[in-house]
Amino acid sequence: MFEVVTVSALTTFLTAVGNGAAGEMGKQMLLSTGALVRRTLGRETPLPATPEGWQVLARETHARLSGDPRRGGEWAILLRTLEDSEVTLRPGAGLPPATRDFTDRQAVLRRLKREATRAAAGRPRVALLYGPPGIGTSAVALHWGADQIAQYPDGQFYVDLRDAAGESGLEPSAVMLRLLGQMGVEPEEIPPAEAARVELYRRLLAGRRALVVIDHASSAAQVRGLVPATPEVFLLVVASGPAFALEAERIAVPPLSDRDAVKMLRKVAGPEKVALAKPRMPSLLGHCAGNAFALKAAAMSLLADEPPLPEDVAASTARHPVHGMVRSACRRLRPDTARLCRLTALGGWPAIDARLAGDTAAVGQEEAAQMLAEAADAQLVEALGDGRYRFRPEVRRVLADTAALEHGIPECSAATSRALDGLLNRALHAAHAALPQSWRTEPAPAQGTACRNEAEGMAALLAETGNVVRAVFVAEDYQHIDTAMRMARALWPVQLKAGFWDEVLPALRIAARCADRHHADPRMAGALHFQLGHCLGELRMWDEADRAVHTAAACERAAGHVRGEASSVEMLGLLNLNHWRYDAAYERFVEAERIYRRIAPGQEGAEDLPRALALAERHQGRALRGLGRLEESRARLETARDFFAERGEAYNQARALTDLAETLHDAGDDAEALTKIAEAERLLNPEKATPHLNHLARLRLRCQPPR
Repeated sequence: MFEVVTVSALTTFLTAVGNGAAGEMGKQMLLSTGALVRRTLGRETPLPATPEGWQVLARETHARLSGDPRRGGEWAILLRTLEDSEVTLRPGAGLPPATRDFTDRQAVLRRLKREATRAAAGRPRVALLYGPPGIGTSAVALHWGADQIAQYPDGQFYVDLRDAAGESGLEPSAVMLRLLGQMGVEPEEIPPAEAARVELYRRLLAGRRALVVIDHASSAAQVRGLVPATPEVFLLVVASGPAFALEAERIAVPPLSDRDAVKMLRKVAGPEKVALAKPRMPSLLGHCAGNAFALKAAAMSLLADEPPLPEDVAASTARHPVHGMVRSACRRLRPDTARLCRLTALGGWPAIDARLAGDTAAVGQEEAAQMLAEAADAQLVEALGDGRYRFRPEVRRVLADTAALEHGIPECSAATSRALDGLLNRALHAAHAALPQSWRTEPAPAQGTACRNEAEGMAALLAETGNVVRAVFVAEDYQHIDTAMRMARALWPVQLKAGFWDEVLPALRIAARCADRHHADPRMAGALHFQLGHCLGELRMWDEADRAVHTAAACERAAGHVRGEASSVEMLGLLNLNHWRYDAAYERFVEAERIYRRIAPGQEGAEDLPRALALAERHQGRALRGLGRLEESRARLETARDFFAERGEAYNQARALTDLAETLHDAGDDAEALTKIAEAERLLNPEKATPHLNHLARLRLRCQPPR
């Protein structure tokens, strides 16, 4: 019986496939849909770029189905296979714990409550908490949220933006990526494009009662896409500094009154210590100026029976409480510990461990670990666990600003160079271990500690990704151009294997720019533009990706690097393939094969040539399937499958079998397609290939006869 496929159902399906194409299996579903679109319309139709484009495509497709029941049935089955893959909201860990030392702020809490519970009346519920650094904006948000759990049964979701690598903060798309992860969306289910991420965010929250807290936001652009469309969702944005132009209820967090400041001191230091300090309490309250962070630091000094601040420090503290607290803490620490803090602050690192701090200050790791613990006791750094720490943004700025005055520009420059050298050494070791056979990673350095295996290398690189990205910014700023470029190249494993595209994109942009401006070795320039193009393509920034990869191919050609040129041309083919430009994709894959075959025995890349040619065969088979040349597609895919089977590459064999099953299904040979699906399933590890297995399960439904 013919099942009616409506325009609205087609629009919903096509938009979902277009927006959801993240990861290999998302792209596989996108390609399957593109091939069916071409067979239905009888012509090439490039991937739509806008919601309106998907609607037009749905109407054109529907018009062709009205006179073709068989094709309509094929579309109906395809639409049903996506119904069980709907992404759902999953409450996560909630908000971080609130501080035990919270004091007063009753007026601020009442205003938050009023905004969160007022009649919606078509106006989104949004509040912007703001105030000077250290005043306690984050503490207010967490305290209020902890008291509202029952009001938000669908979850409380928290994202902290303070660890951005660049000075301008995280891009809006990266903010959305983090938030969707907190909402339980698996990485392979998160769309690559920002607009699609916003659409998914709103769909997940539709009809829900949830609290979304974005801490340490630095601009309205970062959070504008998060403004809820659902009345019972409350967006709470926290800014450490002045308010910015967000359409929200702006709520300033004022300084604590002297009375409440004393209450806070008693909570932290205890009433006995505060009583003993009564003679100097007016002076102490004066320098803290109601700043919660400065008050907590002062309370810790009372606990430790430290002497009062000197008058010169006290005078400046009242004007800038956090600045004064940092100066006071540095005076109380051992000089070497204060020096380590100042020099380490220069880098703006998202996370600091004993190795990074030790390299910076030129001290041993054990000594650096002890110094970091001392700095944590003095409130200069916060412990993150696993021996890692971070600076509060304002504390870091004060320490960095005073480093040159205290230690001189030459020492600051040398310290930053040591930090960069140490990070680069660890990144190169980790990248090589994570991809030991890849020519896109540098050989491991002769010095330093090698990682024992791929898993350890990948884990080490993932742990340092934030610092490595930051290092590219720092290296460019200090004109260590070679270091900036090599650091960016070391990120290849995390963008290839972990899908860290949003995270590494800022660093790749800078490194590619460095290569162009400083006329880098063409092979280095080609490698960086290739990485940039790959990243941009995964994020669906098609035009930029195409330009970057064309530049990569030209650089590799200029360097006489045949393997690099062929790989870049192959990447151009993949960009066209993912964009449903099958003719252009096939031409590029054939061209890439031709270039690969120029590699003679004994030349660079000769040992990788058989595998490269097998991959080229697979890609040609995929493009031929999109062109409707199914017999040719089958022949090339079978060749690729046989190669990977002989080499024992189970995952690549399974990918070729999946492509082959898709081609057989298109050709009407569903029985043979089911055989290939079963073979692919047997090769995959259920714990590591869930998206692939889910795709195969949906493909099986398309190949089975209707019941």
